[in-house]
Amino acid sequence: MQTHTTAPDRGRPDDDPPLRIGIVGAGIMGQGNALAMSQQRGVEITAVTSATANHADALADEIAGRGRRRPVVHADLDQLLADQQVDAVVLTTPDDLHGPMMVAAARADKHILVEKPFTTSVAEADRAVAAIREAGVVAMCLFNHRWVPAYAQAKELSAGLGAPAVGYARKNDTLYVPTEMLSWAHRTTCAWFLSSHDIDLMSWLIDDQVIRVFATARTGKLQSLGIDTPDAIQIQAEYSRGAVATFESAWIYPNTFPTMVDSYVTLTCADGVIQLDRQTENVVVADPSGVRYPRNLLQRVVHGVPAGAYADAIAHFLRCCRTGEQPLISVESSRSVTAVLEAAHHSISTRQPVDIPHPTGRVR
Repeated sequence: MQTHTTAPDRGRPDDDPPLRIGIVGAGIMGQGNALAMSQQRGVEITAVTSATANHADALADEIAGRGRRRPVVHADLDQLLADQQVDAVVLTTPDDLHGPMMVAAARADKHILVEKPFTTSVAEADRAVAAIREAGVVAMCLFNHRWVPAYAQAKELSAGLGAPAVGYARKNDTLYVPTEMLSWAHRTTCAWFLSSHDIDLMSWLIDDQVIRVFATARTGKLQSLGIDTPDAIQIQAEYSRGAVATFESAWIYPNTFPTMVDSYVTLTCADGVIQLDRQTENVVVADPSGVRYPRNLLQRVVHGVPAGAYADAIAHFLRCCRTGEQPLISVESSRSVTAVLEAAHHSISTRQPVDIPHPTGRVR
């Protein structure tokens, strides 16, 4: 039996009351959040809910199995939001459910951590941002790539390379993701699910907003398997200060590909270029079944303690909840990612470029 130790949280006095967390959704991301949060000092997962009741019970049992108090399992989101033993919620539901859930959580005066994408429509994003700002709660979309060490280093290094000129980002998954990992792939697209990460990252590196997109999609493989969603999407984006970028997403790689995700980013500036290739992540394993590259930058467990960019992003959000500081990722910047993706899907349907209006002022 593996022993789990508690990661230090030096920003919290020992006599502060714990931050009480309610987890909404008990799938892979719900489990990942629970693992990371259950190892944080001064944090208690007090409630869980899921559309599938037995999954919520299993997650509650898993948390209790780590030596923590078993959280209460609620029948639905409304019941969890009415729980006075919940200070913050983690929303790990399918992409298209995030918006209304954030509005409800903000009106219930709960801090909010939401999995990407922020929402799947600008109208829902605007309602969520308005509710969050009116309530004064801390909220963050879990674009955890900003905590990948190489990406954070690229942000610092790019400042000395002159004006950003050309960006390229691809994030392609194997067939396993839309056919086995997700039961709701037909309710989203590879761009919502994958390129949302890259749009947030590239816009952060460039420090600018997309003002125009043209996008195309390829459909066929997944439809033949009974899943009504595109196989691949390409987005051409123009930024307000002249930089251009391409965002590629697909999820029909064969399952024999050595990694579940093929992720690559490059940024060319006036005086230099930065390339970020995450395929190997420094570990290669070969055995009779083949060659594989275990992923470790986002989620890993080191000596029983969750580590990596995912855990670091969650720890940042928790600290913001305690201190009231604004997260590195603002809800306004996450709303901008939604605007890019909504425009891209409109461009796919019209086969025309689409301009993106933005609220006044730059967003982080």
